[in-house]
Parts: sequence; C-alpha cells; structure tokens
Amino acid sequence: MNIIFTKKLKFPILLIVFSLFFFSCKNEAKKGLKDVESGITSTNESSEPFFKLSLAQWSLHRTFNDEGVSPFKFAEMSKNMGFEGLEYVNHLYMNQIQEMGFDAVIDSLNTLSKKYAVENVLIMVDGEGDLADPSEDVRNMAVESHKKWIDAAAKLGCHSIRVNTFGTNDPAIWKNAVVDGLKKLSAYAATKNINVLCENHGWLSSDADLLMEAINEVNMENCGTLPDFGNWCVKRKDGAKWGECEEEYKDKYKGIELMMPEAKAVSAKAYDFDENGNETTLDFVRILNNVKNAGYSGFIGVEYEGDRLSEKEGIIAIKDLLLKASTQLKN
Repeated sequence: MNIIFTKKLKFPILLIVFSLFFFSCKNEAKKGLKDVESGITSTNESSEPFFKLSLAQWSLHRTFNDEGVSPFKFAEMSKNMGFEGLEYVNHLYMNQIQEMGFDAVIDSLNTLSKKYAVENVLIMVDGEGDLADPSEDVRNMAVESHKKWIDAAAKLGCHSIRVNTFGTNDPAIWKNAVVDGLKKLSAYAATKNINVLCENHGWLSSDADLLMEAINEVNMENCGTLPDFGNWCVKRKDGAKWGECEEEYKDKYKGIELMMPEAKAVSAKAYDFDENGNETTLDFVRILNNVKNAGYSGFIGVEYEGDRLSEKEGIIAIKDLLLKASTQLKN
C-alpha cells in the first residue's frame, strides 16, 4: 500500500516543484531587466571604492584665514564631513606656532586626530624655501628648514610631506637643482621613514615629463610624486608663481598617467560643477581609471579651489563626484 501511495504522489510533487522554480526564475529575470532599465549595476554600485578619502586642509583656507575659525577644528570638521584622513597645510598654523611653540602645535594636532579617529596622511609644506632654487646655498637652507616638518610628520604618523620645486623656468638648470635638493632632503627623511613628494604645483614642476626625469634621476624609494588633478600651468603672466596662466602643460591626463607610477598620494582638485555634479574642466572617471590602473589604493585628497560654492559645498561636491565616478570605472 505504501508503494502505491508514493507512486500516486510522485507526479503532483514534481509539478509543484517545477512551478515554484519557474516562477522564481521569471521573477529574478524581471528584477534583472528592471535593474538594467533603471541603470543600476549591482556589481559596481554596491562595491567599495578602491581608495580612501582624505581632506586637504587648503579646501578650508578661507574658513581659517578669513572667517577666523581655529585650524585646530580641522580634524573635527573633516570627521563630520565623512573623511578618514587629514592632509595638513603647515602655514595655516603659523600664528599658533608663534603663540604656543612648534612642538605644542604638533602635539595638539596629534591629540585631536586621535580624539576624532582620523588618520594623519601628510603635511603640505609651504614657506620653508625652494628645493629647486638655482643657488646651492639657498637650496641647502631650504633643506634645513624642511627638516622640522619631516620630524613633525613622523610624530603625527603621516607618511609624507609635500614640497615646492618652483626654482627657475630654465629646464636644464631646474633639473639639476631639483635633483640635488630632493636627494638631500630625502636622505634625511629616510631616517624618519617619511616620503618627500613633488606635486605638479606650477612652473616646471607642472611639466610632468621633466618632473619624472628628475624623480627618476633622484632614484630614491622615499622620493615620489603627488599628482594633482589640476595645477597644470607651466607659465604665468610676468613670471609670477600664481595668477593668470599663459601656458598649460600639453595633456593633463597624460601628465597624471606619467606621475602615477611614483605616486604616494593623489590630490582630487576641482573648481566647479555642472547640473549633474560633474567637474566642468576635468573628467574624473578618466582620471580615476588612470589612478586605479597604476595600482594605487591609498588616500585621495579632496581639494576644493573654486569660488562659486561655499567651501563646505565644494568639498562635498568633490567627495560625491569621486564616489560616483568610482562606480563608472572600466573593469
């Protein structure tokens, strides 16, 4: 009797199982079609970006310089805007250094970064001399002036400092000078496990071909680059360091690609945005493809340098654009 009962039920059970499987597959197919129609790509949209986000303090320079907000608020402000890392600008603390002393300022920054659980990434060093100056005496003084910032970077747990290499607009003189200055400073920085980074920051430092020739000639593990999405002016009116640009580097995308093999940090500079949130002069997807293809997976620093949006609005716009662009990269 049991055998007869099982045989009678066999066909209805198979029919029920098949029906459930059929309708389940049909529903999944419909869901997938809707995702395609709505532009959703489940693999990219849900994945984490290949980089971490830091905030370049220069993005808030008007807040600190013009509005009188204490630069010691930097860690708190960065954390509140969703950043994991901090990129300091040394000269924003000059008044505090005069009032409190150098070591006390660095100790305070260390305490605040720990309080708000953000990582100290690097220090952008300005006003301490030009490492590419044609005069060896001037270069040597610049090397000595930078050493305290290397010590500070080590104390904060940063991995790098960014230096300036304006020097001269004569390529041959510039290259010899910058190689000498970078070698001397990098030798000291190596004893502190700190990198010395050259940014495309104007004049011949924004000529990526020439800059990479110099970096390769230095040939030191801790001497690298900080590619900036912007800053491609190689010649300004009346020979000024800043102001009206008369000549830009030939191809900014190629420039970033050339600099990436030696990059130990990356700066996502932006100036303005269209109605879709895209930068009006820079293709972020194209740039991020270059960055990713170079094998880079560290911090990308957000640096807003526009004047239409408020500083906070500009910072958030860049952050959002980086995250959006990271979902549109080629596999």
